[in-house]
Amino acid sequence: MRILGVDPGLTRCGVGVIDAASIRNPKLVDVGVIRTPADLDHAHRLLAIEQGLESWIQANRPDAIAVERVFAQHNKQSVTGTAQAAGIAMLIAARHSIPVVLHTPTEVKAAITGSGAADKAQVGAMVVRILKLDAVPKPADAADAVALALCHLWRGGAVNRYAAAAEAHAAKIRVRTGGR
Repeated sequence: MRILGVDPGLTRCGVGVIDAASIRNPKLVDVGVIRTPADLDHAHRLLAIEQGLESWIQANRPDAIAVERVFAQHNKQSVTGTAQAAGIAMLIAARHSIPVVLHTPTEVKAAITGSGAADKAQVGAMVVRILKLDAVPKPADAADAVALALCHLWRGGAVNRYAAAAEAHAAKIRVRTGGR
C-alpha cells in the first residue's frame, strides 16, 4: 500500500509518501513541502497547492491519502487557510477516486509516539526510528505529513470501518425519518 500524508497549510503544505507491504516495515518514498509565497493572492496560493498536490499524486500514485483534520485555532485567518488547503487535498483525492481519511493531530501523535500530547520533536524522532532514517525530514510540516501517512497505515482501516458504520447508521435514520 502506498499512502500520501498531507499536513495542510497555506504557506507550507507538508507531503510525505510511504510504501508498506505490511504494517511492520514501512518505507519512505518521498517527502517535502509545497510552498506558496505570502505575498501571492489567496486564490493563486490555493491554485499552487492544488497544482503541487496534483504533481505529487501523478508522481507517486498513492492508494490512500491521509489529511490532517483541521482543528480550531485562535488565529481564524490561519485556520481558514489550513482548512482550505485540506479541502484541496480532499478534492484531488476524490478527483482521482483515491480514498481519503482525516486524522486529528492528537490521533497522529498517539499513533506515532503512544501519547496524544507528544511534541513535534518526539513525533520527528519516532518518524526517524520507525522508517530507519538518518535525520528528521525538514521542515516540521514534512515530518508531520509522514507521521500522518504512518498513522493511516496503522489506524486507517479502523477509521474507514467506523466511517462506514456511521454512514450506514445515518442512512437508516434518514430512511426512518423520511430524509429529515
